[in-house]
Amino acid sequence: MANQIKDEIQSLSPREHVRLRPGMYISNVDNPNHLLIETFANALDMHNAGYGNIITVTIDDNNICTCQDEGTGFQINTMNEDNSKTILQMAFDTINSSGKYTTDGFYSGSSLGANGVGQKAVNFLSEWLEVISWNYGEYEKLRFEKGILVSRESGKYKDNSSGTIVKYLPDKEIFDSIVTDKKYFEKFFTEISYICNNLTIKYNGKIIHNDSIEKAIDDKVKTDIELINNRFIFQEKNLNLAMTYVVNSSNTLTTYVNYGQTDAGPHITALKTTITRILNKWAKEQGILKEKDKLLDGTSLQEGLILVSNIVSPNVVYDSQSKHRVTKIDTSVITSDLASQLEIWLDNNPSDGKAIVEKALVARKAAEAAKKAREAIKNKNSNKNNNKKKIMPAKLADCSSKNRTKCELYVTEGDSASGGAKIIRDATFQAVLGLRGKILNCLTATPAQIAKNEEVIGIINALGLDYLATAKEFKVYYEESKIRYDKFIIAADKDPDGSHIQTLVLTLIITLIPELLTNGHVYVALPPLYKAEWGTKYQYIQDREELKVFEKEHKGNYSLTYFKGLGEASPEELGNMIINPETRNIIQVTTNNFKECLKLIEDLMGKDSQPKKDFVFGGEN
Repeated sequence: MANQIKDEIQSLSPREHVRLRPGMYISNVDNPNHLLIETFANALDMHNAGYGNIITVTIDDNNICTCQDEGTGFQINTMNEDNSKTILQMAFDTINSSGKYTTDGFYSGSSLGANGVGQKAVNFLSEWLEVISWNYGEYEKLRFEKGILVSRESGKYKDNSSGTIVKYLPDKEIFDSIVTDKKYFEKFFTEISYICNNLTIKYNGKIIHNDSIEKAIDDKVKTDIELINNRFIFQEKNLNLAMTYVVNSSNTLTTYVNYGQTDAGPHITALKTTITRILNKWAKEQGILKEKDKLLDGTSLQEGLILVSNIVSPNVVYDSQSKHRVTKIDTSVITSDLASQLEIWLDNNPSDGKAIVEKALVARKAAEAAKKAREAIKNKNSNKNNNKKKIMPAKLADCSSKNRTKCELYVTEGDSASGGAKIIRDATFQAVLGLRGKILNCLTATPAQIAKNEEVIGIINALGLDYLATAKEFKVYYEESKIRYDKFIIAADKDPDGSHIQTLVLTLIITLIPELLTNGHVYVALPPLYKAEWGTKYQYIQDREELKVFEKEHKGNYSLTYFKGLGEASPEELGNMIINPETRNIIQVTTNNFKECLKLIEDLMGKDSQPKKDFVFGGEN
C-alpha cells in the first residue's frame, strides 16, 4: 500500500501546475480577460512608482494582446546568480521571483501584484508570448511558446528611452474562448483612469484619461437625483475617495486596493463603520438624534450612498491570486484620517449632513414598519388562512390581468435580475418576485422554520394558496382554481450558486406543493452563457460546448460577451433571453414518476451525505 501511494504522488514543475490547474491562478478559464489584467497591472505598478504616464494596450482581431509601458525596463542582459537565466527571463518563467516582496524596495510593498506569480501565469497560459524590454541604449527580447523559452536576442536600442512591451496569444488548449472582451476592458480602463489621474491609457487607438476621482461619481450617479449639494472628496497619499448620496434607496460602493478592484475585506468594513460612527456622532451633536434616541444602523445610513475609493497600502493579503477579496490590510487611514475629515465636511455642510441623517431616519422607520408587517403576516398565518385575504410579499411586482390562467410568475435570483425583469416584462400577464439569496431547504427544515421563513411564505402567498402551520406540521392546501399563475418560472444565474438556488426552489415545490409540478406549472429559464456578435447579427450561446461548435463555424470573426449572471444583462438582453415569449428560452419541469423524483431530491438535499457521494461518484462502482 505504501509503495502504491508513493508511486501515485507526483511532483509538477510550476509551469505544469499552472497549466493543469489554471483556476488556482486566474479564477476561471471561460475567457482570458485575467491575463490582460495581470499584464496591465505590472505596467500600472511602474506608473504608480513614478515611471511613465502612458500605457498603450491593443487587442487585435486575431486575439493577440499587447501592453506597452514607459517604465524603467528590466535589467538588460543581466544574469541571475547561477548564470542560468537573465533577469528578464526569470520575471516571466520563474515562479516566486519578484521585485515586490519588500516594503523598502522599488515598489515599497504597495503594488497590486506582490507574489511574483501573475506574469508567469500569463506566460504559462499563452500559446506564445513575446517580451521586449529596453533601457540605457540596450534591449533584450524573449519569445516563449506555452511558457517555454524558444529564443532570445539582444543588442543596441535605437534611442535612450526605456520601457517594456508584452505581447501574447491566449492558449486555446486552456481557455473555452480565447477572445479577450474588448468592451469589458474599455470600461475597466475608464474606471482605472478615475483613480489614476496622471495616467493616460491608449486603448485600441482611443485616449482614456480622467482628471479626478469625482468623474467616477458622475458615472455612478447617471440619471439619479443627488440628495446633497456638495460631494465629500478626500485625497491623501494613501487614500483617494469620493462619495455622494442620491434620492434612490440603493447603494453603490466601488473599492480599490492598490488600484485593483475588490469585493470584500476589512477596508470595506472600516469604510462602512467609520461613516456610520461619524454620522451618528454628528447627528447627536446637532440634536437631530436626541439623547435617548437609539443610534442609526449602518444599513439605514448607507441608503443612497455612492462611494468610490482607492487605498494604497503595503503588504496587503488576499484570499487568492485574483485579488478580489482582501483578508488583511492596514485601515488606520480610514478610521483616523478619513473620520476626522468627514467630521469637518459635515460641520461645513450641515444641510447636506442633515439630509443624509433624515433620509436614514425614514429608512429606519420603513424597515421597522416592514418588520411589524412581517410579524403580522406570521401571526395571521399561524392557522389555516382559507378565508383571509393574502398579504402579498413586498418584493412581488404583480401583473394586472384578471385571467390568471394566462399569467406567469418569474421567481428570480437577487434584486439585480428582478429589477431588469420588472422593467422589460409585460406587466399585463407577467409578475416578478425577487429572492433574497438562497432560500430555506424545505426538505430538512422544521415546520417552525418554514413558517418563519419570509421567502417561502412569500412564494406560497403569491401563488394564492392556503397553508396550515403548527409546531408539528406545515401543510400547503393545493387548489387548482386558486392558483394565480399558470407558469411558475425559476430564473437563476448559470453558475453553481444559481444552480443551488434553482434546486432549493424545486425542493420547496416538490416537498410542499408537489401538485404544482405534476400539473405542469413549473418551468426553468435557460439563460445563455455567451452572446456572439458580428456585423449586425448576433447569436446567444448556451454553454461552452455550444461555443466550441460556434467557434469552428465562425473562426474568431466576432465579439463575445460573457454573462456572469442575470443581473449583469441589460433589461433588453434579459427580455430576449428569458422574458419575451417570442424569443425566450424556458423549459417545463415534468416527471412521469414522482416517487423517483422525490427520492432524488431526498438524496441530493437531505441530511445524509452518503447518497450525495454515491450520486457524484457512482457509489461503490
